[in-house]
Amino acid sequence: MSIIHGSLRVAPDLLDVFSDIARRNPRRPAIVHNGRALSYRRLLESANALAGSLGPDPGTVAVPAAHAPETVVALLGVLTAGGTYCPVDPVFPAARRHAMAAAAQCRAAVSGSSGDLLQLDTRLVELPKPEEIPGDPPVHPLRTGPEQPAYILFTSGSTGQPKPVVTPRRAVAATAHALGGLFGLTPEDRVLQFASLNWDTCFEEILPTLTTGATLVMDRDAHSGSFPRFLRLVERERITVLDLPTAFWHELVHHLVDSGDRLPSCLRLLVIGGEPAGPARLADWSRLPTGGVRLLNTYGCTETTQITHAVDLAGPLAPGPAWDGTTRAPIGRALPHVVERLDERGELLIGGPALALGYLGLPEATAARFVTLDDGRFFRTGDRMSRDPDGLLTHQGRLDGELKVRGIRVDPAEVEAHLTGHPDVTAAAVAGATAAGRTTLVAYVVARPQAPAGRLDHELLSYLRARVPGHLVPGRITLVPRLVHTPSGKVDRAGCHLRYAGSPDGSKETSLEH
Repeated sequence: MSIIHGSLRVAPDLLDVFSDIARRNPRRPAIVHNGRALSYRRLLESANALAGSLGPDPGTVAVPAAHAPETVVALLGVLTAGGTYCPVDPVFPAARRHAMAAAAQCRAAVSGSSGDLLQLDTRLVELPKPEEIPGDPPVHPLRTGPEQPAYILFTSGSTGQPKPVVTPRRAVAATAHALGGLFGLTPEDRVLQFASLNWDTCFEEILPTLTTGATLVMDRDAHSGSFPRFLRLVERERITVLDLPTAFWHELVHHLVDSGDRLPSCLRLLVIGGEPAGPARLADWSRLPTGGVRLLNTYGCTETTQITHAVDLAGPLAPGPAWDGTTRAPIGRALPHVVERLDERGELLIGGPALALGYLGLPEATAARFVTLDDGRFFRTGDRMSRDPDGLLTHQGRLDGELKVRGIRVDPAEVEAHLTGHPDVTAAAVAGATAAGRTTLVAYVVARPQAPAGRLDHELLSYLRARVPGHLVPGRITLVPRLVHTPSGKVDRAGCHLRYAGSPDGSKETSLEH
């Protein structure tokens, strides 16, 4: 078993670093939202005012996850009050929002200019209006230590219920400090906020930016669905750093190749992650005029707080020749704050100060994935890795059944649990299928004998949409006479996909758009 140790030094608290920068550079733009700037001073004052409204020790606070400065104000305000931030997407089904708030044990929720978007049965705290924010509002003294929870995010679990990951302040501080150095951020940088506010990638954009004095850019054109519009945004707002899902980067490379468009000259760093970088797209990127842009491949888990491994694949800091379209891209080396192990199966275990506290209210799940070894506590990632002579790790597949959909880790058993909760379903198997470089979910369902099969597929789609977010809704549901099982009697998800994909074989197959 190989082991590499990182530094266990605890970084300064995130709020101390942000507050210091805001007081030293009060007029610098902290956030630019659709062309309008919010200064560091105003952001600090707004966060302090919200902390005053929340009161001391507010517990876990649900916050509407929207691409707007109010979300960042709420994040900083909750942390300032000594609370735990919990983003909840208002577009999620009501049942999912309530399940998340219950699992996170939310005691309060923040409402914004659009009112109570989350509609939860908790104490409601309004964001202070601009005219209500005093110049130097009182702040409750911070009585929190490094083990105090900073935020709660959710990962997919086998029970069908959201699984809350509790991340402490020392993990957030260590990661923000490490990523500021990894990205080489300075006050002159402008970082686009692109990721969903529900997932930890957004913190890779927000926290290193605001703790280095750089500017966070939020703009409606980032999610327009048009690459020409997206590129115009990057040029117009002088974006220097992009952090994109690998699947989106794949499509961007296709667009650049097919259209002849170029990346704006202001861009110096493009970070990708969430899924493997396709060798063919890397070869395309190498042939484009992108030599001045760092292409940084990254790896991390929610339980290990954002990025833990990284490597430059192209650009001024990348070693080696151009990509030839056949070589698998590595995930890189551990960052300085990370402790890593590869066990005898090649599974990557991660420890160090960025490790989460565990799954709230789920001691058995926590014990299964967070293990204590002779030299500390580690998270079992479930990812099998190989290490080359230079120390670079390369992903060699999962050791469990989890998948990455839209860059989000999904346990197929969660979707199966929801499907079998329908009264007309007796069994279900969910697998992953790759199409156009993206992984999508496909479901194979056995209906009860008396079920009205004519509309069951569409009924199941509506049933899932009312209960789970879009990334957990299969792209295709196939009604089958029976599932495939392994010799030991377990459901064989891959076997179901091999038997029924693309061939009716007595089943009814329907493609479902969602």
